Amino acid sequence: MYEQDLKPNKGAKQRKQRVGRGDGSGRGNYSGRGMNGQSCRSGGKRRPGFEGGQTPLYQKMPKLKGFKNPNRVEYQIVNLSSLDIFNDGDTVDINSLLAKGLIKSKVKPIKLLGNGEVTKKLTIKVDTASKSAIEKAEKSGITVEITAPKKPKTEKKEKSKKKGAKANKTEPKNDKEETPIKEDKEDKKEDTESTEGK
Repeated sequence: MYEQDLKPNKGAKQRKQRVGRGDGSGRGNYSGRGMNGQSCRSGGKRRPGFEGGQTPLYQKMPKLKGFKNPNRVEYQIVNLSSLDIFNDGDTVDINSLLAKGLIKSKVKPIKLLGNGEVTKKLTIKVDTASKSAIEKAEKSGITVEITAPKKPKTEKKEKSKKKGAKANKTEPKNDKEETPIKEDKEDKKEDTESTEGK
């Protein structure tokens, strides 16, 4: 086989469509550009994002600093003062709060706040609670059970250990530096005593 015998596969190469060569070609008369208008003229292209002169979308978008945290948790707030509806010895959980109309959703977590006071002894089960709410509840004999798991804090402890280890490593270097100096002083004293004896 010779180089001059090489040919592309059938259908791999196609002729370019010639426009403006009569209506029989399928691209005659208006050459596929349609009738009058900006688009049918040469150089009539618009830049990307151009919307005909009206304010484009990228100018309408807000450009203020900051961001919206995607991990933000929105709690349903329940105050201690609103729990006087329940009877003594009742357990206050998501179902009972929803039945009394104190919350609107079963999906969102609940947070207990310390506004007001409760005269009845209850067992409260919530996702989280403020410090003031827990203190007031304990004084009035109410048990507060927090159902949401606490996040473990391990990163800070590891860093402090590493710093302590570095400090311990540096201490022996100072001892090694100090010891030869003392030996040199003792050697000098011995030399001076030997010269005086002579």
